[in-house]
Amino acid sequence: MTVHSHISLEELEEIVHLIRRQYGYDFGDYARASLQRRVIRCMQKSGCLTAYELKYQLTNDRVFFAWFIESLTVNVTEMFRDPSFYKELRNTVLPKLASYPTIKIWHAGCSTGEEVFSMAILLHETGLLNRTRLYATDLNPANLERARQGIVPLQHMKDYTSNYIQSGGSNAFSSYYTARYENAIIHKEYRKNLVFATHNLATDQVFNEFQLICCRNVLIYFNRNLQNRVMTLFSNSLAPLGYLALGMKESLLFSDARHQFDVVSPTTRIYRSKT
Repeated sequence: MTVHSHISLEELEEIVHLIRRQYGYDFGDYARASLQRRVIRCMQKSGCLTAYELKYQLTNDRVFFAWFIESLTVNVTEMFRDPSFYKELRNTVLPKLASYPTIKIWHAGCSTGEEVFSMAILLHETGLLNRTRLYATDLNPANLERARQGIVPLQHMKDYTSNYIQSGGSNAFSSYYTARYENAIIHKEYRKNLVFATHNLATDQVFNEFQLICCRNVLIYFNRNLQNRVMTLFSNSLAPLGYLALGMKESLLFSDARHQFDVVSPTTRIYRSKT
């Protein structure tokens, strides 16, 4: 008989409290149903059948905790995901940003870097990369280390090439990377203006002023309280008339900050600060 891992919502709260108390990571305002599914998936991968086993491992094994956080926070990402979004950036947003002598862009929740690499390529093709500084942040240090190295799984490049073409790209996509064994390495010239850093949207504060903030497919993992906190953080981090880009399944419609933004593109979820 197969025994499956299980954790109740009450036990999940105990895990969240343990992680906050011992390691300082705060998952208190993450959407519970999604967090519960991801914790159970981690338990299954590690062979933990009960919350007691999981708490024991988290309390006594820092290597296990590092693996747990990496597994828990991994996000689905790809290069030029939702090509219509990148086409809108290319045609509408970047021509506006071109008027700035220096451009600063923040990719919050950057995962392993595929979206920020896509942005760097887009900026290169529009002649803006050399005067743009891209800040890519994530909660997961392992994600950031992979992103710093410019590593993208080679097996995905065929799909990414299709995305790139649909987004309006006209160059040979293969010219942006070198194939090495099972990985594609994004060329250094497209990574030179990228800054990768750990940042926790649940607890950390404003650290710069940006003309564009991209946080796509991250807010769906947060409850309403944390979503509002993050939107306030973004609003306070934007330069006057700065742009905010969310994921296709995300919206400002129910956010407390919705009155602070104008809608640039309702279909691709791009907004602009009113002030």
